Amino acid sequence: MRVLAVQLNIQWENKVANCERVKELLLEAGVQTGDLVVLPEMFATGFSMNVAVTSEGKERATEKYLAKLAQEMQIAFVAGVVSDAPDGKGFNEAVAIGPEGVMARYQKIQPFMLGKEGQYYQAGDEVISFVWQGVTVVPFVCYDLRFPEVMRMAVKLGAEVICVISSWPATRTHHMVRLLQARAIENQAFVIGVNRCGDDPCFHYAGRTVIVDQDGEIVADAGDSEGVVQAELNLEALRSYRAKLPFLKDMKN
Repeated sequence: MRVLAVQLNIQWENKVANCERVKELLLEAGVQTGDLVVLPEMFATGFSMNVAVTSEGKERATEKYLAKLAQEMQIAFVAGVVSDAPDGKGFNEAVAIGPEGVMARYQKIQPFMLGKEGQYYQAGDEVISFVWQGVTVVPFVCYDLRFPEVMRMAVKLGAEVICVISSWPATRTHHMVRLLQARAIENQAFVIGVNRCGDDPCFHYAGRTVIVDQDGEIVADAGDSEGVVQAELNLEALRSYRAKLPFLKDMKN
């Protein structure tokens, strides 16, 4: 399975511009039938606490745009969007969309409390999975990465690929990269860590979107500039690795 990780310089609260830029980058990258395309957290607006702007609402225009691209290109997306939650809050989500529409919808379990995200976005409570090209994929969002007990649930669902979509500030980029490698090693899985680059009104983002293999090795790195990195995931090698080193079978919970 081939993965394309899109490191986007997100235009603040401009859904149309960001959707169009995603399409441009995919065409430039030579997207192919069957690809899994991973976009950052809240890719259409940036990490905004303005739920009235970030939310998809009833129309779900951003999701419809991705669904149309997925159908035209015969690909699947994992993308950061926002849905309405009770009491005027939102759900910060990773939605999986394929040619036939929405395949899965994950709601971020760990809101970034230091940034007061929990005041505007309600926490989810369930880890979910979906299957693409015969591979089980589990998505997470940004701050979830710091909680191995949450991400451990992915392999219990049979995950071979874990996607972590982020708006991770530059000051702690080194944490993000090392944690992505750690999650790959401890879960013996491919980990796709997709971060944004550029600036918003609050933070600078240094990118460092990476694709990490089951041994913790970085096989693709986007650096700090906007663009797309890609990798062919060798699932047979991953399965052989797990069989040779069956550490996951020793989990007690």
